[in-house]
Amino acid sequence: MHAWLCTNPIGVEALKWTELPTPAPQAGEALVEIHAASLNFPDLLIVQNKYQMKPPLPFVPGSEYAGVVRAVGEGVQHLRPGQAVACLSGTGGFASHVIAPAARCIALPDDFPYADAAAFIMTYATSHHALVDRAGLKAGETVLILGAAGGVGTAAIQIAKAMGARVIAAASTDDKCRRCLQLGADAAINYTTQDLRQAIKALTGDKGPDVIYDPVGGPLAEPAFRSIAWRGRYLVVGFAAGPIPSLPLNLALLKGAAIVGVFWGEFARREPQANAAMLAELVQWYAQGRIKPVIDRTLPMAQLPAAFAQMADRAVTGKLVLVN
Repeated sequence: MHAWLCTNPIGVEALKWTELPTPAPQAGEALVEIHAASLNFPDLLIVQNKYQMKPPLPFVPGSEYAGVVRAVGEGVQHLRPGQAVACLSGTGGFASHVIAPAARCIALPDDFPYADAAAFIMTYATSHHALVDRAGLKAGETVLILGAAGGVGTAAIQIAKAMGARVIAAASTDDKCRRCLQLGADAAINYTTQDLRQAIKALTGDKGPDVIYDPVGGPLAEPAFRSIAWRGRYLVVGFAAGPIPSLPLNLALLKGAAIVGVFWGEFARREPQANAAMLAELVQWYAQGRIKPVIDRTLPMAQLPAAFAQMADRAVTGKLVLVN
């Protein structure tokens, strides 16, 4: 097998395409031949030693992937050799093969393409957990999605629309705003050229959004939170902009608003049955055509450094997928 090996997490430049022995799965594991792996923002952070999870060295990055089971270890009953699966294991995906924890793999229907499957679990599970479980989103409510053209943002647009909400997408360019409107957003704000607060005010008739979905953080957080509706829910999803914002807590008091943390990975660990039910619902929604991963482009696995560069430059709408 071959894999992009990280021996020193100083950045993408330290990754090396390396030939390694193909391992055999142990108890509770599956050997997966990888057909596609998607790029997520934590994949960039982890090779820069900036992510909260710091795997022991050396490691192979790539949190999310899809492929075919080639062997299973003792005790694995829900997977079988030859079966198509999608997996999210945190590391291991940027390779030709991986030993995956079987519990973190889901069997795929026959008509689920590998590229879609590789771009599915993290973004849709995060957005479903945020909007449905943590925010309790209701039909007719208004959702503001920051960073709406990214992986979790495009998933959030689709899930919010599937829930019957009105969606305002906020993105950094006119092209990204147009793409969000094509995906079903009801309105879009270019926060590079428009005043975010004034645009929200105009689009909501001074009421503000009921739910704010924020995977960006940074300087957008406070003006967005100042615009929230009475009893609004501000979802803290991530900090793609880099800086972790400090929000004045008096704003939560004045608006009767809630600041809600979203950590899907910990939810999946602590509440596995609820997480499994959510993933099953998302697979059903995919089969019904209600959601579909937005794939900006696919690249050969050998071009991983170029893929990272495009992500770092914010040049990706939706997800970028590497294929073997």
